[in-house]
Amino acid sequence: MTASFVIDPPATASVAVDGSAERFPVRRIFCVGRNYAAHAREMGTDPDREPPFFFTKPADAVVDSGGAVPYPPETSNFHFEIELVVAIGQAGFRIPEGKALDHVYGYAVGIDLTRRDLQGQAKDTGRPWDWGKAFDLSAPCAPLHTVANAGHPAAGRIWLAVNDDVKQDADINELIWSVPEIISICSQSMRLAPGDLIYTGTPAGVGPMVAGDRVTGGVDGLGEIALTIGDPV
Repeated sequence: MTASFVIDPPATASVAVDGSAERFPVRRIFCVGRNYAAHAREMGTDPDREPPFFFTKPADAVVDSGGAVPYPPETSNFHFEIELVVAIGQAGFRIPEGKALDHVYGYAVGIDLTRRDLQGQAKDTGRPWDWGKAFDLSAPCAPLHTVANAGHPAAGRIWLAVNDDVKQDADINELIWSVPEIISICSQSMRLAPGDLIYTGTPAGVGPMVAGDRVTGGVDGLGEIALTIGDPV
């Protein structure tokens, strides 16, 4: 029996797939906090003592590379965070670390956009991070590269530039928690399913953007991402 709805159902959020006209439907977005030691230190925490933690963004926060993101409301400290993105293609729950990569469809370059002042207020008051992290258009994502084409990248340069001035420059082998560990740990609490994206954390060098800025970034072997910051909404 075909379901009927009282309002039109929302469009399926999706990201591009490199070399294909087909797109990858997005179910959920998980993000790993403070997963590079240098970034954890610049945010005032000790990475050697903290287990990984996760926050989420709505599926429709994804934005294709090449698009424009308006400067969001209620912030005066809008930050970039370049990240390696993992796309889940096979469902799993309580996945053993040694089997984690079997669940990966592909990888991409993403940017975790952050209203840093709102995130800071939430931290100070012990409240959720949603208003600082999970706002509209806060998860730009470049086209996914399938495992068949890209393998499972465990090392390689990750970088971001604002108006061609490099701000973040590191190697994904500096992740505190590796991709297999992240998948396994996340799956202990959540049933991962095809369509889930995992943003794996950002290296040091995060900072602010203003309207008119052109932001570019990349991960070796996975291409580049580009976006423009538009006028405030």
